Amino acid sequence: MITVVKCPSCGKDVRWTPESRFRPFCSERCKQNDLGAWAAEKYRIGSSGDEPPSDDSPGDHPQH
Repeated sequence: MITVVKCPSCGKDVRWTPESRFRPFCSERCKQNDLGAWAAEKYRIGSSGDEPPSDDSPGDHPQH
């Protein structure tokens, strides 16, 4: 039985086979759109805190 997944970009069904060159994406276009979203920082990995880390966090600066 062949596994079928949804394209993360458009939701189209994608067969999980070696012939599906862009899996899990359905096409090169969807793959490039996703890469562009990462490059534009549209995706973020969540954190447990509500505030972003400050620039003066301990360990950020080398000791002299």
